[in-house]
Amino acid sequence: MGRISWDDQQAFWEVLETGSLSAAARTLGVAQATIRNRIQALEQALKTTLFLRAPAGLIPTAAARELGEHVRTMNKASSAFVRAAATTPGEVTGLVRINVSELFGLEILPDLLSPLRDRYPSLSVEIQLSNGSADLFGGEADIAIRHFQPTVGMLAARHLGHDPFGFYASTDYLQRHPPPKTMADLYHHRLIGPDRAEAALRLARSVDEGLTPSAFAIRSDNIAVHFTAVRAGLGIGMLQRSAARRVPTLHQILSDIGLPQLDYWIVMHDKLRSTPGMVAVFEHLAAQISAYLAQDVRIAEAA
Repeated sequence: MGRISWDDQQAFWEVLETGSLSAAARTLGVAQATIRNRIQALEQALKTTLFLRAPAGLIPTAAARELGEHVRTMNKASSAFVRAAATTPGEVTGLVRINVSELFGLEILPDLLSPLRDRYPSLSVEIQLSNGSADLFGGEADIAIRHFQPTVGMLAARHLGHDPFGFYASTDYLQRHPPPKTMADLYHHRLIGPDRAEAALRLARSVDEGLTPSAFAIRSDNIAVHFTAVRAGLGIGMLQRSAARRVPTLHQILSDIGLPQLDYWIVMHDKLRSTPGMVAVFEHLAAQISAYLAQDVRIAEAA
């Protein structure tokens, strides 16, 4: 096997991602015929078929799916190379990708980023909303906000604080239903909670063994859906206090019951410490999130 062109591999990746020659051509800014020729050249070099034609588009073969994992890693490395090459040494510029949970990314993070954009106008930020853990080694993100302490080496990490859960209901809901006084009263209300996510179900059961899926009238494994449903007055849910306190129409109930809390960690690959833009975003978010969570604690203590 001779040397395989990166252009051919990149064409393969885009076809694998988009499912068609035309979509891959638009992404790469080349003619559709060019993509076709690159795929054919790659198939000849590898002596295998990568795609099968079907009415719905191109169907990847088993060989294509297996090779796709390798090209995916290479594509991310190539993107990181281009971003690093476009950055002037010592200048806070370029693109920084932040991986964060959906609720935090939707409700809290945008306000915390505003001072950063004012200070570094040449800096671009990509927000990735995911309740999973991005692979920082594989280049899925540059910086991640996580709820657990990383145990893998080569990661720069800092603990930011705690975020307690609380039971919340909206003004509208409480006008229509008397607030529960005890945990037993809670089960007479319409509850909002997880469906099948085992970690979320364990969290609920740690509060009370009766908080199983059958207890929830509205179920979702996305905490952002819980938040939206509670805010809409659909029932009572267990929400992160850091997000709930931002909404004047949400009220904490059963506040005397101790609930679990989330840890917040900010993490990035240690090799990014030499990149000014990455360091600027890391330090900014570390300070902003720490201050925000500390403010939440002070408000709770005052209450």
